[in-house]
Amino acid sequence: MLTELRIRNLAIIDAIVLPLAPGLNVLTGETGAGKSIIVGALGLLIGERASSDLVRSGADKATVEGLFDIGARRDLLDALDARGIDSDGTLVLKREVPAATGGRARAWINGSPVTAGVLAEVGRTLVNVHGQHEAQSLLASDAQQRILDLFGDAEGERAAVEQAHRSLAEARDAIAALAARRDEASKRADWLAHVAKEIADAKLREGEDERLEEEARRLSHAEELQSLLSEITATLDGSDEGALGRIGHLQKPLAALQQIDPATSRLQELFDAAWYALEELAREAETYAEGVELDPARLDEVGRRRDLIFRLTKKYGGSIAAVLEAGREARAELDLLDTAGLDLRGLESRVAAAEAALTAAAASLTAKRTKAAATLAKAVEARLPELGMPDGRFQVALTTRAEPSAQGAEEVEFRVALNLGHEARPLARVASGGELARVMLALKTILARLDGIPTLIFDEVDAGIGGRTGLMVGDAMRDVAGHHQVFAITHLPQIAARAHQHIVVRKAPKGGVTTSDVALVREDDRVDEIARMLGGDQESETSREHARELLTLARAAESEAPARPSSRGTAPRAQRPKRRV
Repeated sequence: MLTELRIRNLAIIDAIVLPLAPGLNVLTGETGAGKSIIVGALGLLIGERASSDLVRSGADKATVEGLFDIGARRDLLDALDARGIDSDGTLVLKREVPAATGGRARAWINGSPVTAGVLAEVGRTLVNVHGQHEAQSLLASDAQQRILDLFGDAEGERAAVEQAHRSLAEARDAIAALAARRDEASKRADWLAHVAKEIADAKLREGEDERLEEEARRLSHAEELQSLLSEITATLDGSDEGALGRIGHLQKPLAALQQIDPATSRLQELFDAAWYALEELAREAETYAEGVELDPARLDEVGRRRDLIFRLTKKYGGSIAAVLEAGREARAELDLLDTAGLDLRGLESRVAAAEAALTAAAASLTAKRTKAAATLAKAVEARLPELGMPDGRFQVALTTRAEPSAQGAEEVEFRVALNLGHEARPLARVASGGELARVMLALKTILARLDGIPTLIFDEVDAGIGGRTGLMVGDAMRDVAGHHQVFAITHLPQIAARAHQHIVVRKAPKGGVTTSDVALVREDDRVDEIARMLGGDQESETSREHARELLTLARAAESEAPARPSSRGTAPRAQRPKRRV
């Protein structure tokens, strides 16, 4: 739960610390005192857009920090640990907004820098903001569907339907792809047969083009090669005047040198190396010369082969490897014409099995939804009179789809009739903003035990109501606060009187600048604030007596209600008086 909210330099707020307690916390104050700014600060912690316009005049940045007790949230502790963020059960979310236009907002979790996306991902598991605008989400069919599935404990069945639908879609996509390939191959069958035959008849081999190029070069220069080789062999070993014959005469003086001075043996080694190298050169030149032929017929044959390879590579991809691959692809497409029928039958069996699985999964989901729809409708309808809609009726309509989708075999639609004698219609068509907010509150009251988000913010969902309805809405919020921490911004004294903790926001000049501040009120201070909210003179004993009466009624209701949950280490913090940061 949220134990403390710290705000600095945000709009007209200089620096405040807002302590929060378990149960129902209310925030009251005059219009324009800064209540909406506090809700906006909470929005920054759950990833809402940050603008430099939010920064207080004269400040270089605005900061918002939220302190949360998450000791009981093992799932969140594990998720933070996976991100490398340590926590001992306390979590601090922080957002900083620069005053400079174009500056980038920054975010931290327990002192570790994170992206705004990560901050939002974590923040939205901890805080959920509800207001007249947020209640609009109730109008979306998928939101209504998810509420029903949550209430009916049908999320497992919903996941099974989604998986079955995904499997069916994959099978159908596979059939469509194979049929399209088969049809395309059928249209191109003659061309594919020509390609496959042309490439197969060519009997190409990898690297053949390079070998043919070398052979063509030798054949086209055969006479020149023979002449050059003859000159080489004649120079080396053609007669006594050849290089080998002439240097052979060096053997005798070298031997004589070694007899006189053995240190000249190195000269003998160099002579031997030179002799053998020249001898090897002569032998290699002679061997190469034997392979050089004047063969015009072979030269023509090589030329024709090279022309064929050139045409095929130009036609099918620039290299022999590409040509061979084109041949393989053409044969594979032709083979598809023979095998597609069998493959399609196999895929059709797969589709039939997937359809059966989807039908079965959807039927299980429908059964749960049908049961949950009746129960949820009855539960919500029972709450409507308590929220100032005594003639209200609520229905959950299930309309069967032509074919099951990933969301199941039916559309889910919430319908209401809020006035006597009127037919139930879709929620979007009959509910005003205030009515919609109260329907949402009724749903929240019922779903409270199932909702894993610990802190709920209700931002002026009491708009357009008053009197006894206000008392009913306050009681409904207390019911939700039995399972959640609730933070409500309200103008109704009936709701404020039912709070477990009452915080007042006020604004006043400070140093020539209008500044908002907050104070935790108790006893007489709380009586004064509720008297002000009643619209009377808070100094008037009549107004104060009315305020005391509201508080007495609230205490009586509290004594009859089950004890609200507590949170480790948070109650003392919530009871501290206002302080500055």
